[in-house]
Amino acid sequence: MMTAERALATEAKAWPFEEARKLLARLGGKPPAKGHVLFETGYGPSGLPHIGTFGEVVRTTMVRHAFQRLSDVPTRLFAFSDDMDGLRKVPDNVPNQEMLRGHLGLPLTVIPDPFGCHDSFGHHNNAMLRGFLDGFGFDYEFQSSTEWYKSGRFDAALRRVLDHYDAVMAVMLPSLREERAQTYSPFLPVSPTSGKVLQVPIVQHDVAAGTITYRDEGGGLVEVPVTGGHCKLQWKPDWAMRWYALEVDYEMSGKDLIPSVQLANQICRLLGGRPPEGFNYELFLDDKGEKISKSKGNGLSVEEWLAYAPPESLSLFMYQKPRAAKRLFFDVIPRAVDDYLAFVEKFPAETPAQQLENPAWHIHDGKPPRPDVPLGFNILLNLASVCNSEDKRVLWGFISRYVPGASPVDLPMLDRLVGHAIAYYRDFVKPAKHYRPPTQMERAALADLLGELDALPDDADGEAIQARLYAVGKRHAFADLRAWFQALYEILLGQAQGPRLGSFIALYGRAETAALIRRVLAGETLAA
Repeated sequence: MMTAERALATEAKAWPFEEARKLLARLGGKPPAKGHVLFETGYGPSGLPHIGTFGEVVRTTMVRHAFQRLSDVPTRLFAFSDDMDGLRKVPDNVPNQEMLRGHLGLPLTVIPDPFGCHDSFGHHNNAMLRGFLDGFGFDYEFQSSTEWYKSGRFDAALRRVLDHYDAVMAVMLPSLREERAQTYSPFLPVSPTSGKVLQVPIVQHDVAAGTITYRDEGGGLVEVPVTGGHCKLQWKPDWAMRWYALEVDYEMSGKDLIPSVQLANQICRLLGGRPPEGFNYELFLDDKGEKISKSKGNGLSVEEWLAYAPPESLSLFMYQKPRAAKRLFFDVIPRAVDDYLAFVEKFPAETPAQQLENPAWHIHDGKPPRPDVPLGFNILLNLASVCNSEDKRVLWGFISRYVPGASPVDLPMLDRLVGHAIAYYRDFVKPAKHYRPPTQMERAALADLLGELDALPDDADGEAIQARLYAVGKRHAFADLRAWFQALYEILLGQAQGPRLGSFIALYGRAETAALIRRVLAGETLAA
């Protein structure tokens, strides 16, 4: 009998449910012969894990969670590392560069670890990937390309590629530049002498013997089996072979890989397999609107995001509009945090159908935490700004007065946000602050506001204060209320934008706000 949640999931419009229904249709009403639905994400371990890795795993996990509401078929998620690839370029962000340059072309899992703590460079980066994924609590199974090739688990699929060598070449050659096509082969032999992964022309392939023949670095002919780790595949045929061998049901990839997905789909079908269902997400842009590149270092790393915001906010950023190009830079963080808090706040009061559309459902697999954050991130940022303090205790002094009985122990999420807000204020807000003196008209409005604040009753809340702010703005010659509030931000906070001022003044304190205004009217600069 279909549960109420499953019935709602069949109609939910959130994109993970749309993807999950594609996968359900693929099954045709029965489980796959292997007994489970396989999700896969791929990782090239020539560098350290980055924000794109997180985005792909978290989005795939969201689809997996949605599928689990639609079907009782077991699911697995493979995080597959292409760690048998030859090192083509030395990453900029690792030590012992000269040592690595001496190992170019070797598989990543035989190159010494430049950090000196693992069996190889590939093992080091794999450990980084696993620690990275474990830190976010992802449910996955790590898979090593080296282990699959050398253990023989890919042997049958590799023989299958050899059986269809000419057909695979016919798919690949039209996609290559003429010069590259002259030397291309889907198989990359591993030299028995140098150990390097070779990109060399194949002189002969013998389907019956299961071998290829190539000319080595010295010009001699070398025959090697395609099995047992003696060869690996170029990455597009490798991708297709893996789909075929593992019977992958779902894998997403960036929009830039659409042509590669199309080629891999053709090769997978040639081998007799069925390509997985897929999803092409848009790429991230930097603050100038240019595509983020690991080599340029023009983006934002996971570590940088987590220095200024909780991981749930990054998950929300990945959830929202995955098919739209989005700027991924520091200035998107405050809104992402506040949007996350708003979705969690709304969740308990929503109907079950609405909850399935709420991003918090997808971030927390249907079980968001209870809302226990009475203040938004932006208002904490402005509190740090007006206090000009990097001491959590100072901010908590104001918070505990605004929310009687509140403490870091009772509200741990809020305490984390206070720390993040201080870090963000220190690194981004404080260096850009610029206070300006008020004009004569603005001085009159500030004096008027001072009188209004002094006249308010002791129990006045944020809404009552906001009403007085509106009244003062309307009594003076501002172009509109927006101009009045912008003047307050620039004069009192040293910035062009700010929080809802009624709520902020209630938090910071009417007496403290009045003291700021008096300093301004006395000609002091608040920058000090």
